[in-house]
Amino acid sequence: MDKIQLKILGISSGNVASSYTLIMEELGGERKLPIVIGVLEAQAIAIKLENIKPIRPMTHDLFKTFAKSFKVRIKEVFIYKLHEGIFYSYIIASAGDEILKIDSRTSDAIALAIRFNCPIYTNEEILSEAGIALKSFQMKNMENPKEETVEDEKSPEGGGNEDVAIDDLSTYSINELTDMLDKAIAEEDYIFAAKIRDAIKIKESK
Repeated sequence: MDKIQLKILGISSGNVASSYTLIMEELGGERKLPIVIGVLEAQAIAIKLENIKPIRPMTHDLFKTFAKSFKVRIKEVFIYKLHEGIFYSYIIASAGDEILKIDSRTSDAIALAIRFNCPIYTNEEILSEAGIALKSFQMKNMENPKEETVEDEKSPEGGGNEDVAIDDLSTYSINELTDMLDKAIAEEDYIFAAKIRDAIKIKESK
């Protein structure tokens, strides 16, 4: 079966509470593959995408250290099946001369692929069934995933940080945002930390 390589475009807020959407895109094409993931899974992917260094090793970082200690290397990730809305994946790993095929949740497989810097593949059947070619819609959704006004109880000081959009952070100074970033990292709220970091970059570029 022909394999189609994917790249990660980013993570946007999901349509379901406490969910996020990981947006993948085929190399050399315009089809996007949206994959709904949970908050913890999104954090595991986001901290690596944003190059945020956690205070303590995350589970996937620990796995990488453990694997490298025993000379196990992940060679690729393959999203091979979509059934009833669930994506199925496996990891191809090598240990010496032995090649291992390991079943994995797709979110875990992608989180590890980022850390091992290995390619992610799927097949034409999945892209034909679940792929979306509406580039403008997906990119807009990623850039500004939440258009509605954030209520007070969902403000940066009040919790509900997963619903805070970057635009809602524009009223804070760089010093305030830096303090918020340190606090978010200390509390291991890495998705919110990524949003704060983006807000800081926007302010610094003006």
